[in-house]
Amino acid sequence: MTERKPAGVTFESWIDRQVREAEERGEFENLPGAGKPIPGLDAPSDEHWWLRQKMRAEGLSADALLPPSLQLRKEIEALPGEVRGLATEQMVRSLVAELNVRVAAWLRMPSGPWAPIGRVDADEVVRQWRADRLAAREAQDAQAPASRQPARRARRWPFSRRASS
Repeated sequence: MTERKPAGVTFESWIDRQVREAEERGEFENLPGAGKPIPGLDAPSDEHWWLRQKMRAEGLSADALLPPSLQLRKEIEALPGEVRGLATEQMVRSLVAELNVRVAAWLRMPSGPWAPIGRVDADEVVRQWRADRLAAREAQDAQAPASRQPARRARRWPFSRRASS
């Protein structure tokens, strides 16, 4: 909109005139959401509604708003599930090393609320990763249908027994 309010005209009458002219041109017809209730109208008042709505629209987690110490705690707690899908031990150790670098940086210069966190033992994570993979492999083998297992063939004798006379 490039039109400016003329001098000597109140904002209310200027805005009313613009709305009336837009209605006459049909600019308010077929708008998305027309005739539908306003979402969240009955919800309790929330001063951060816009932030929650934007984060939901962007697919972001509220974890990004946590202080660094709590973010690190949550990452340490989620580590076993995160490494479960990794293919190699080197990938597991690399992920643990990257997390330990961030933990050490926070321990050198903590900010925000203090939370008891420490470095993660890579050997322990790898041991648990191996145990989880072995258990998953054994469960998969146990659930394998009989058709996947090789069928036993009937034994045939290379000769037939004849009654001797």
